[in-house]
Amino acid sequence: MSRRGRGRAIVVGVLVALASGCGSTDLLGPEAAQGIDGMVLIGPQCPVSSPDNPCPDLPYEANIEIRRKGAGLVTYVQSDSNGTFRVGLRPGLYTLLPESGDPFPIAQAQDVEVRTNEFSEVTIFFDTGIR
Repeated sequence: MSRRGRGRAIVVGVLVALASGCGSTDLLGPEAAQGIDGMVLIGPQCPVSSPDNPCPDLPYEANIEIRRKGAGLVTYVQSDSNGTFRVGLRPGLYTLLPESGDPFPIAQAQDVEVRTNEFSEVTIFFDTGIR
């Protein structure tokens, strides 16, 4: 191998090592045995509800940042049109940070514990500001 070829191989090797070091080891694939099963809802939908017009919260498509508690970013997920999302994660404590509007809709951060061989169920509520 020429000197120039060896130099490129070293640069490529360093870039691969850096890229793999930046990925989160907490994120698991779709066949994971544990993680978070989430539902995202938005409401209220009406200023007044009654037994005749209950005006339930609706599913909501939202972007959610997932961070390892006390550490860095793990991944971003987006709920689907049914308001659901699922992400495989290693056991540990995580914080979910929903992307809120300015000023509405707004949702609060939530802490979630993922246990071995379990999917933690979480519901994120977005407030529309309707009163």
